This record gives sequence, structure tokens and C-alpha cells, in this order.
Amino acid sequence: MPRDTLTREQIVAAAIELLDAEGLEGLNMRALGRRLDAAATAVYWHLGSKDDIIAGAADQVWDEIPLPDPDADGWRVAAAMMARGLYAMVTRHPWLMQAFGSYVLSGPGKARHDDHILAVYEAAGFTGEQADQAAAAVFTYVLGNALGPAAAASLTRKLSRSGDARELMRERTARSRELASQFPRLRSRIDSAVMADGAAPADSFEFGLQALLDGLAQRLA
Repeated sequence: MPRDTLTREQIVAAAIELLDAEGLEGLNMRALGRRLDAAATAVYWHLGSKDDIIAGAADQVWDEIPLPDPDADGWRVAAAMMARGLYAMVTRHPWLMQAFGSYVLSGPGKARHDDHILAVYEAAGFTGEQADQAAAAVFTYVLGNALGPAAAASLTRKLSRSGDARELMRERTARSRELASQFPRLRSRIDSAVMADGAAPADSFEFGLQALLDGLAQRLA
């Protein structure tokens, strides 16, 4: 595709698809050009560098998070909706967790999200620095929970390049279970039906989110 028929939006959308499939390590101008049926130089002409493409893709995905009205829904419902939306977004795009540690990510999408979340906590009654602290507490809680899925996605891609990913994952899981079985509390959880796969209970994210919001509500009280 010639560069004058490409658009920035097309490149960013294709970059997100490539990043979702291959992670940060799979993104390069040649691969992106193939996905767009365009020369790598055409991609460079629109966005300049790989860093610019990652920044553009990273900012675009913030628009996927709903921005509820705290006046209509109540601050706590709005805060929970945004936390769930953030968790869904970062687990849908696990490469973003990788990018946080390697790139300076800023843009209108993230700024719009950050401004709205501050409005939610201000509507609750937090002022100034307290609103920032409340927003940061929930934000870091969500990112901490998203680390596991992001790491699993990265590991699966890595194993896929070196052989049968499922078999390698089974071997690693078996070794982890063998190690955990040496400790009584871990062993009891591995042996239980609920924790048979070694994962946390399905409602762990919601449990922690509500506990955190309970704490913030108590501080307001």
C-alpha cells in the first residue's frame, strides 16, 4: 500500500493487532508493513519510529475504558466500573504491561482517563492530594492483578517459539506443583478442586476491589 493511502489510524490499529498477537518483541516495521501490505518506509513516514508506534497504540487502547458519570451512578459504582474496565483492557492487551516499564507513555487517551478518575474520587469527597492517592491506590491494585495474565501471555509466546507450548507449560506447571507440595498450606490448595490449576479463586479481583473501596469509603466516613 503506498504511503499516501495509509493513515495513522490504520497503522495504529494494525500495530495493536500485532502487539496483541506477538507482544512487544514481535513488533517491528517489517512485520507491521506486511500486515498493512505496505512498505516499512511508508509506516516510518507516518509515525517516525517504533517508539512512536508503541506510544500511539498504547494511548489508543485507553479509549476502551468506560467513563461513567459519578453524579448519575454514584462515585463507588463509577470507580468500580473504571477499575474493571482498566483490568479488562490491560488483560486484553498484555503488552501494555511490558510497555509501562520500557517506554514513556502519555497521550490524550490516557490523560482523558486519568482526569476522569480524579473527577470520580473528587465526587466522593476526596480533595487535592487525597483524590490522587485514592486513584493511585486503585490503579496500582488493578495493575498488580494484571501482572499474572500478562506474564502468562508472554511466557506462552516464548514457549511457542521453542517447541510445543502446551507440553512445556505442563512440564513447568508440574514442577511448580511439586515444589508447592512441600509446604502444607500450598499443598492443601493444590489438592483442592477450587485451586487445582494453581490459580487464585475466580472472584479474587472483585473481592480485593470491594475491600479497597470499603477502605476508601471508611476514610470518607
